[in-house]
Amino acid sequence: MPAMDRNAVPIALLWRGEKDMSEQPVAVTVEAGLHAEQDLLAAVCKGERDHGLLFWRPTDRALVMPRRMSRLEGFEAACGELAITGWPVLLRETGGEPVPQSSAVINIALVYVAPRSEGDQNRIESAYERLCLPLCEVLREWGGVASVGEIEGAFCDGRYNVNLNGRKLVGTAQRWRQGLDGKRPVVLVHGALLLDNERESMVAAVNRFNECCELEQRCLADSHIALHEVVPEAPLLERLAQAYARTLSAIPRD
Repeated sequence: MPAMDRNAVPIALLWRGEKDMSEQPVAVTVEAGLHAEQDLLAAVCKGERDHGLLFWRPTDRALVMPRRMSRLEGFEAACGELAITGWPVLLRETGGEPVPQSSAVINIALVYVAPRSEGDQNRIESAYERLCLPLCEVLREWGGVASVGEIEGAFCDGRYNVNLNGRKLVGTAQRWRQGLDGKRPVVLVHGALLLDNERESMVAAVNRFNECCELEQRCLADSHIALHEVVPEAPLLERLAQAYARTLSAIPRD
C-alpha cells in the first residue's frame, strides 16, 4: 500500500475545538482524515489542546481495517482485487473489522483526557456514551427510533453501534494513549455515520474481502441504513456540533 504524503493536506486546519466549531465536514482523502485524527490525538496527549472534535468526509473510497488484519492469509491478494474494484485497502490504528469509507460517510472524532474523578474502571463505556448519546438525542429529535447495540448482519458490528429504526447507522471504535507526560489516559473515540445510501457496494466490498481471506462473516445491506433515507434534509453537523460542544464542556478537567 502506498505511503501517505503527510504534507499533502494542512492537517492543523482540520481540527475543531470549542472556539472553532464548523457546520461543514472537512473534505479530505481517507488517508488524510485518518492522519488528522491521529494528529489531533497527539496534540491532546501533548497538552497542546484540552480536547478536540473533528468532522471529516472522504473525497475518495477505501476499505479501512485494523492493522492486525494485514497478517491474514490472503490479505495481499484481497488488497489487489479490491483495488481493481475501486475499494483500496487502508489500515487504521483502532480496532474492529473492515469498514468502507467514501463520500457517503461522515466521520466524527472526539478526543479528550479521561478525568481522574471518573476513575479508570468504566472509562471505555464512558467514552462510547459521550459519542453515542448525543447522536441518539439528535436522531430522536427528528422522529427516529434511536438505539445503541448490535445489529445482525452489519459489517464491523459491535455493542456500541448507533442504530436508526432498527438498522445500523453509525459504527464506533476507540484508541487510547497515555498523555500529559504519561500522567493521564487520552481517548480518541470515532464514529462513521452513513449519510447517503451506498449500502450495496459497501457490503459487497466487505464480503469480497472476507471471502478472499477465508473469513466466515457475510454482511447484509439491509442491516444498514443511511440517514438521508429517513431524514433527507437533516441539518446534521449543525446539531451535532452543538451537542458535542455541550458534551466536551461537561467533562471534568481534573
